[in-house]
Amino acid sequence: SFFFPVFWIVVNNHVENLTDVLEFHLMAISENPDLQLFLFGLFLSVYLVTVLGNLLIILLIICDSHLHTPMYYFLSNLSLIDIFFISTTIPKMIVGLKMHSRVISYVGCLTQMSLFLFFACMDDMILTVMAYDRFVAICHPLHYTVMMNPQVCAVLILLSFSVSVFDSQLHNLIVLQVTCFKDVEIANFFCHPLQLLNLACTTKLSSNIVIYFIGVILGIFPVLGIILSYCKIVFSILKIPSSSGKHKAFSTCGSHLSVVCLFYGTGIGVYLGSVVSHSPQKNAVASLMYTVVSPMLNPFIYTLRNRDISNALKRFHIILSQVQRQLKLFKCS
Repeated sequence: SFFFPVFWIVVNNHVENLTDVLEFHLMAISENPDLQLFLFGLFLSVYLVTVLGNLLIILLIICDSHLHTPMYYFLSNLSLIDIFFISTTIPKMIVGLKMHSRVISYVGCLTQMSLFLFFACMDDMILTVMAYDRFVAICHPLHYTVMMNPQVCAVLILLSFSVSVFDSQLHNLIVLQVTCFKDVEIANFFCHPLQLLNLACTTKLSSNIVIYFIGVILGIFPVLGIILSYCKIVFSILKIPSSSGKHKAFSTCGSHLSVVCLFYGTGIGVYLGSVVSHSPQKNAVASLMYTVVSPMLNPFIYTLRNRDISNALKRFHIILSQVQRQLKLFKCS
């Protein structure tokens, strides 16, 4: 990733001129000391399940030739992004629970914020690209191989990457302009740009306008793209005469639609909850929904609801069983 070296140079140069604070304190999920060990085990388990589940999806797609299609190419990218997405927040929380420390350095905070925004935006973009892929597959099946050729797929991923880099670095440049903070307590378990700006001694109206404008653009347009794609998909499916054909068409979209509802549903729920509730503790717990729950459940959704992934998992299990039998025969001989 070309933007990480640039980001480190900018941040390190800026830290030399920073005289206000060099570290922040993240909010704990619970201040109860009796719950710290339980929370440590819980989040460590969730993290391992998420990483292993998404790695399994990637492995199945790589190893099974039946899954070498654009749909599963995008799914493998989504699984990889989910691994990185959850890795930007949970490992720091786990270490904090184990070491009884909530401190994060200024550079570490900006790095976490940068990575979080980048991977969150990538998730957003790839889900939109996957909706477009399903639209082409169902509404233009005869032109699918031409419209979704490998070059087009690579361009769509590169475009998603570029938009995510722009979003992440724009937020970084805005936060880097802040040289005075009135407090070091961040009201969440990870660094968020809006919360960092809320801690600034003076907040520029232009900075808030830019952040909200970019958030609206990158939030509304992908959602509108997904809604439009599925409206056309539904109209096309309703024209299919056979019920078996309708069921097959719906089944190819079911997993993706479930993931979309989970990702956007939890994200929108968090922001609506933050408007209604002014409790930082409740907002921090709510943030866990889209930063932890969504990446963790995605592999289960695709494994349980997607017939191709389920069949690939069965074939993979058969191959492993055969390899184990061959190893046993080799040891006996």
